[in-house]
Amino acid sequence: MRPSRVLTVGFVLVCGLAAGQAASAAPTPAPSPSATPSATPAATATTPAPDPNDPPDQVEVPEVSTLAAPSFQLPFPCGQSWTGNSSASSAHRSYEIDFNRGSTANADLGDTVVAAAAGTVVISAHQGSANGYGNLVKIDHGGGYTTYYAHLNTRSVAAGAQVAQGQKIGTLGNTSKPGNNISPHLHYEVRQGTSYPSNVRKAVFNGVTFGYPNQTLTSKNKCGGGTTNPHTATSVCGAGYKVIDSAALGTAGTAYLLYNSANGNNCVATIKKSSLGKATATSAYLEVQGKTRVTDSGSFAYYAGPVRAAAAGKCVKWGGKAGTASYDSPFEHCG
Repeated sequence: MRPSRVLTVGFVLVCGLAAGQAASAAPTPAPSPSATPSATPAATATTPAPDPNDPPDQVEVPEVSTLAAPSFQLPFPCGQSWTGNSSASSAHRSYEIDFNRGSTANADLGDTVVAAAAGTVVISAHQGSANGYGNLVKIDHGGGYTTYYAHLNTRSVAAGAQVAQGQKIGTLGNTSKPGNNISPHLHYEVRQGTSYPSNVRKAVFNGVTFGYPNQTLTSKNKCGGGTTNPHTATSVCGAGYKVIDSAALGTAGTAYLLYNSANGNNCVATIKKSSLGKATATSAYLEVQGKTRVTDSGSFAYYAGPVRAAAAGKCVKWGGKAGTASYDSPFEHCG
């Protein structure tokens, strides 16, 4: 099980305060008969400033009436396990969730984020100094339901695009308002209707309400069958990783060892070839010489991993298992 992390998100939440001006107690002198009376301005209502955390849509979509909420899934690829936290951020006002899955602060940076349900992208923009969302994608699902995906490192879709459930919309990051130093995570929200923040709803994944305030879940987003695994070792390990070794696990899968020269980290992922979309016993492990072995093992639909560790100048053992086949390397790839 991957440990849960406590993160603090540095949103700047701006509230407008209206102040009324007291009327003068002195009586108003009567106008001179020869004077032209001045027009009395009509009373106007003060319109409150919009909340910066409720940014306007870039495109409009027709309102679609529906009686049921969309069938939301976890906003990550099938088989990945993520820990959500709704209570650790001072910026949260309601049922927002921050997601992580790695064991270090930057472990999730660059990981794929996918659409929780099908819909139309109504915002795809960096929010600049407007709020703390940074790179934000907002999807309209119809029936008043929308989802927010904030702090993205990159955005893969444009405003106005139609997206399918499970389609990649960006990568996890730590973008925010200038001056907000946050660690990488996905800030996820479900909203229905208007009147933020009272329109923030409890998140539901695969038909089950998220276990507030904290819960670790395995994604079932687009976990259908098929003959080709939609995931690769490089997509699982993330940007910057390149395959340096691999080992076939019979016909059931392949274990891969990757390296990121930018940060000196190794990564291991076991990619299944058979029983795709079906949860079967699969594992991946990485052991840096002199340190404790790190293993990801369980019943997975498409892959095990990624298992990452800093290994610059060190030898590593690595391997994995799929079906009845397994591979265990000696200490190698030193340097």
